Amino acid sequence: MIERIVIEGFESLRKVDLSLGRMNLFIGANATGKSNLFDAFRVLAGIGRGFSIDEILNGKPRSATGEVWERIRGGTAHACFDGSDGGGEITIKVYGKWDSILEMTYPDGWEYHISFSPNMRGKVTDEYIDTKELIYRHHDLPECFYTNPLQPVLGLHREIQQRDVTLNNLPGVGVSVWLLRLATLFNDTQRIDLVPEVLRAYSQDKLVGRMGDHGEDFAAVINLLCRKSSTKDAYLAWLRQLRPEQIDDVGTLSGAVGEPMFMLRENGRTFPAPVLSDGTLRFAALTAAFFQHDMPGMMMIEEIENGIHPSRIQLLLDLMRSQGEYTKTQVLATTHSAAILDWLREEDYKTTFLCRRDESTGESKICSLADLPHFTDVVRKKPVSQLFAEGWMEMVP
Repeated sequence: MIERIVIEGFESLRKVDLSLGRMNLFIGANATGKSNLFDAFRVLAGIGRGFSIDEILNGKPRSATGEVWERIRGGTAHACFDGSDGGGEITIKVYGKWDSILEMTYPDGWEYHISFSPNMRGKVTDEYIDTKELIYRHHDLPECFYTNPLQPVLGLHREIQQRDVTLNNLPGVGVSVWLLRLATLFNDTQRIDLVPEVLRAYSQDKLVGRMGDHGEDFAAVINLLCRKSSTKDAYLAWLRQLRPEQIDDVGTLSGAVGEPMFMLRENGRTFPAPVLSDGTLRFAALTAAFFQHDMPGMMMIEEIENGIHPSRIQLLLDLMRSQGEYTKTQVLATTHSAAILDWLREEDYKTTFLCRRDESTGESKICSLADLPHFTDVVRKKPVSQLFAEGWMEMVP
C-alpha cells in the first residue's frame, strides 16, 4: 500500500505531500487538482507496465505486439507546472509498505523516487529505490539516460548495463527482483470512470475478473461474481441497501453467441441493461467493483456519489471501508457531495483531502481536513457539510 506520495512540478501540482490511508476522499470544486493527482498515480501505473515516460504522457496506440495506453491529459505540453511546454522537471516520490504475504521475505517499508523531463522525450534524470540508483547508462554515451528496469533490455538498448547493486539489508537479492514486486504494485491500479453506454453493452468475454476503466466487460464480471453464491449474496445485500427500489435478483442475459448483458430483476420483472437508467447502471457497477474476482491493489473512483440516493451515502462509505479493508484494496475517490462529509468518522479526517486552486498562480493546494487550522474545534460547532457548503474550508489560509 502507498502510505505517502510527494509530487513536484506536475500539472497544477507545484508540490504536494500527502499521507494516505486505506480509504481516501478528495473534495473540492472543479479544476482544483483532483484529476491531476489521479494522473500522477496513472504515471506510476504506466511505469509499472513498463512504458517509457514519453509513452505514458503522450499515449501508445495499439499494435500487433503492444498494449494500448491512453495518454495523460494534455500530454507533454501540459505536464509541467511551470507551463514551459514540458520544459521543466517533474519528481514523484512514493513511500509504502508491502502486504503481509511479502513482509515474510522483504522489509515491510519501501521508497521509490523518479524525476524526468517531459520535453526531452521523457528523459529520466534520477530514479531510486531505497537510495539505490536505478538509472541505466550507455557505456559509450554516458550523457544518455534510459530507464526500463521492469522489462528485459532489447534491440538497440542491449548494451545498456544495469549497475550491480543489492538493496539495503537484502544481501544477494538483486534489484530486479525488488523492482518486479514494485512494478506489480504500481500496475495493480484500477481507475473507475464509468460510462453508462459501455455498461449497457454486451461483454466480449463471458467471464472476467476485473472490468475496464469505463466499465468494459461489466456483465462478464457479474457473470463470474454470480457463480459463487456467497459473493452474489453479499453483492445483492449491498445493492438492496443502496437502491431504494426492491431488487429480487441480479445476473446476466445471453446474446446470440452467449455473450452476457447485465440485468436486474425487480418486483418480478426483468430489466436488461439498455432500459436501466444511467444512475442505476452506475451504482450497480460501482458496487460490483468491490466484489470483483480480481481485486486491484488500488482503486481510483471519480465522483462516487453519482447515481447513489442521498439517504444511502452512509452505506456507500461503509461499503468502501469494509470491502477495502477486507480485500486490502486502497481506495482513492473524488466527490462533490457535501452530504457525504457528515458521515465521516473522526479518523477519516486525516485521509479526507481538500483541494483548492490559487487563482493567481494556478497552483493546486491539497491538505487533509485534519490539517486545516482550527478544524477540530470548528467541526464540533457545525456539520462538516455546512463548513464545505459555506466556503469556510476554502477561506482557511
